[in-house]
Amino acid sequence: MTDSDPEKPPARTGQVLIQDYVRTLDNSPGVYRMLDAQGAVLYVGKARNLRARVSSYARAHGHSARIERMIRETCSMMFLTTRTETEALLLEQNLIKQLKPRYNVLLRDDKSFPNILVAKSHPFAQIKKHRGAKSEKGDYYGPFASAGAVNRTLNQLQRVFLLRSCTDATFANRSRPCLLYQIKRCCAPCVGRIELDDYNALVRDAEQFLQGKTTTIQAQLAAEMAAASEAMEYERAAALRDRIKALTAVQSVQAINPRGVAEADIVALHMEGGQACVQVFFIRGNQSWGNRDFYPKLNGVESADEVMQAFLAQFYDGKVPPRMILLSHGIEDPDLMQDALSDKAGRKVTLGVPRRGEKAELVENALRNARESLARRMSESAAQARLLQGLADAFDLPAPPRRIEIYDNSHIQGTNAVGGMVVTGPEGWIKSQYRKFNIKGTEITPGDDFGMMKEVLTRRFARLLKDDPDRETEAWPDLLLIDGGAGQVSAVHQIMAELGVEDVPMIGVAKGEDRDHGKEEFHRFGQRPFALRMNDPVLYFVQRMRDEAHRWAIGSHRAKRARAVMANPLDEIAGIGAARKRALLAHFGSAKAVSRAGLADLVAVGGISEAMAQKIVDHFQKG
Repeated sequence: MTDSDPEKPPARTGQVLIQDYVRTLDNSPGVYRMLDAQGAVLYVGKARNLRARVSSYARAHGHSARIERMIRETCSMMFLTTRTETEALLLEQNLIKQLKPRYNVLLRDDKSFPNILVAKSHPFAQIKKHRGAKSEKGDYYGPFASAGAVNRTLNQLQRVFLLRSCTDATFANRSRPCLLYQIKRCCAPCVGRIELDDYNALVRDAEQFLQGKTTTIQAQLAAEMAAASEAMEYERAAALRDRIKALTAVQSVQAINPRGVAEADIVALHMEGGQACVQVFFIRGNQSWGNRDFYPKLNGVESADEVMQAFLAQFYDGKVPPRMILLSHGIEDPDLMQDALSDKAGRKVTLGVPRRGEKAELVENALRNARESLARRMSESAAQARLLQGLADAFDLPAPPRRIEIYDNSHIQGTNAVGGMVVTGPEGWIKSQYRKFNIKGTEITPGDDFGMMKEVLTRRFARLLKDDPDRETEAWPDLLLIDGGAGQVSAVHQIMAELGVEDVPMIGVAKGEDRDHGKEEFHRFGQRPFALRMNDPVLYFVQRMRDEAHRWAIGSHRAKRARAVMANPLDEIAGIGAARKRALLAHFGSAKAVSRAGLADLVAVGGISEAMAQKIVDHFQKG
């Protein structure tokens, strides 16, 4: 792979500039980037033939309004040649995810999906939810659409197969069965209530269930129950009967599962009003493992096949695709996409747009969900737009704010102090933009809310000024909401003035009379406080924003306090890992006893050298 950035005449832009680049290109496959005057990436594209693809932008006519605008803004280009078009497709999607160009279709929500792990590092396998790298020994089943879908399946598995979900440490320290055994969700292998061979048989049945072989399992259980009954092992027969009943109940709620599709992702796209919703249903082992909706960011003029192709490439970047992907719309390069996904999976992956039969019914069901989800989202967006307009009217803002940042602090008498920031806009809460600030200032008096807010806002806006001094990105807020009255507003105004940021509107929300909901007073610097009428929707909107900031700040504070309570002084010593900490605690009984131990006593502990013992002594003497 080679990289080139041809020298360009600085005065040329748009089609004239692109024509100059075309003369320097060959017919290699690769990826091109279009950049604006500030060097920001406008668009990333791939090409089977770079010269032919880029020359299409040099034509004077035949472009959509979006492409014409992009061409006009192009001030430079960059090129990466690749060996194959498939390699170019994969590189294109990596760059899109990394750079987030303005004119590309962008997949906003790209979180990993959870799996079920049958962990086999212990003789008695553990069943649990897993997210992230598949580095632990065992068998993985997934992906599931959400943590809720995983939890429901785990509950079903526990009811039917009685597998343990506890950690190895908990397993090793049990002396009697836990509550899960009492409610028939575990067979208590930790205390020897089941033999290893019998437990492994349950694990095999559970894995068959996850592979969709429920009929086989049910027939086996029925035969075992009959045999136990004939042998007058009535207690075992009753237990098997309960498992069959639980399995039947599971099957009854899975009536929508496909019979002829063992493994597939169903991807359906609905576009309306310049917006799009993509629904993805996961089918594994002839079972539906949930669905997730996505809302790609569009420019409003993209075609369905363009959106679908961009979505597939970004969605499966970092995920292993299934053997079959069923689509509601065709894509521009199905063969290329199929080859790229097959290379990623290490086996054949097929793409299809079914027209009849069960597969078409699955796609139609996903498409109906996409249509309904987009309608709900557009309705919610319209309501949010009305609230933002009402907010602008109530507080004399020049326009409805597109980004509102709400700040709050949380602490107990100054300890474990945390500042919180939540963000909302036209599409509701932007949770990926939430931030928490651990208060670090040593000069702040415990409980000094003004000092805490000063630190939070100084850190926030100093970073903004450093990263985007010209305010070209959407990271700058149009409105600040502060939990507090006139004093808090005055302090924040002073902070912002010191930073040179005095043009961002700011509102303080005070509890008002009797600190009751509905009696809030609103403060702006240099103006008289005022209130909104009790039933004003804007008042409820502001209350929700303030309450969300409070929830976020207090949650962060509680998490920090819990970590502080559970902290062990040994964790602060470099070189003391989990094994050495266990050895020290087992030998001395507590961290406090370790702090009082002498050098000779510490060296007597397995794994503690004389140098490490000296380090421990020095640490506690210094403390």
